[in-house]
Amino acid sequence: MSKVSTDFRLLVQNARQMVVVCNEGQRFLLKDGMQNLAVIEHASLVIGHDGLVKAVGGAKEIDEQFNGSSFEKVLDVSGLCVIPGLVDAHTHPVWAGDRVHEFAMKLAGATYMEVHKAGGGIHFTVEQTRRASEGVLQGALMGRLTRMLRAGTTLVECKSGYGLDTHTEMTMLRTIHAARHTHPIGISATYCGAHAVPRGKTQEEALRGVLEEQLPQLQDCVSRGEVSVDNIDVFCEKGVFELDATRKILSAGRSMGLNINFHGDELHPMKAAELGAELGALAVSHLEEVSDEGIAAMATAKTAAVLLPTTAYILRLKQPRAQDMLDAGVIVALGSDFNPNAYCCSMPLVMHLACVNMRLSLNEALAAATINAAYALGAAHTHGSLEPGKQGDLIIINSPRWEHLIYQLGGHQELIKHVVIKGQVVYDNQDTLGL
Repeated sequence: MSKVSTDFRLLVQNARQMVVVCNEGQRFLLKDGMQNLAVIEHASLVIGHDGLVKAVGGAKEIDEQFNGSSFEKVLDVSGLCVIPGLVDAHTHPVWAGDRVHEFAMKLAGATYMEVHKAGGGIHFTVEQTRRASEGVLQGALMGRLTRMLRAGTTLVECKSGYGLDTHTEMTMLRTIHAARHTHPIGISATYCGAHAVPRGKTQEEALRGVLEEQLPQLQDCVSRGEVSVDNIDVFCEKGVFELDATRKILSAGRSMGLNINFHGDELHPMKAAELGAELGALAVSHLEEVSDEGIAAMATAKTAAVLLPTTAYILRLKQPRAQDMLDAGVIVALGSDFNPNAYCCSMPLVMHLACVNMRLSLNEALAAATINAAYALGAAHTHGSLEPGKQGDLIIINSPRWEHLIYQLGGHQELIKHVVIKGQVVYDNQDTLGL
């Protein structure tokens, strides 16, 4: 093998285990692939100044190939493990106030829709968010993104949806847009103006507001460079936006060039999975009430299922049928559903819940939180695995086996030693050094 003599950003050397996840350019992994992740023992990795992975392989092989090269930074991770940066495929991180007072109601047995009808839930957060300044929303978002990053997330989907009017929805999207340029974490932005029917309006009036006011204003904001949006989302639910309204909004978003990535079949069977497959949706989230026909349709259409273990756990819903989806050939991904109802910033905790409550294996959970979550965001070509040409995002785990990140419930605060984005160490956890 010929030697390379040049200058690079980062050398990560001598990892006991390097989980590259996949190594043949796969955009996603199905059940068999998820169970057999690509792992290199005693491995090293090189990231260039462009932030992309240049080489990954056995430590001896990389040493020989890059003998004589210089590196801006070298991390000797002998005895430690390296995995790709985690991808959180579903969050609602822009809002003001909190809903801690509702937690007691839920513990006492109130359902999600009972809280909603009592003036709580989304509508309570909408009131708080509408009253907040853009600066307050920006500060809250930046703090939440930092917490996610410290838990190993390097790419996160961020939704609007707590405005339900044109002004506040655009404010939320501007906040997300600003974070894209000021925070190291990667962001996939989602317009979710159809998150609920505003108080005092009918579903038909809310539908017209989205189609005739919000989406045209969104298009104007995008054309002026004020916001950048990747996906469109709708809460497809009985009494909220039902199937026909959902179809109209998603179709309008698709005509604007947005990826379809929406809430479906959460509290009631709505045939949302079938609709997603029909429209060529990139992903459908929740799916606690998905039908057999919906599962089959998603498998055929290669529409990802973004499963949210925290939601079923907190709301005491039945778990999504993860095993049935895997057996049927559905692309299964994971998200935290971070929001005032499910306040969880940690993808390691999400993976743990997916293993225990949805019966995913450790390998399946990691694949669902890396390459498959990246696919659900249209980013599998740049994120989700440690392959040459992809973005150099990774986590260094202070453990001889990578599985400890899931096995140790809530242990990520001590286990994650470094978080790297584009070859830059963006988080150095001194606690793991015993200081």
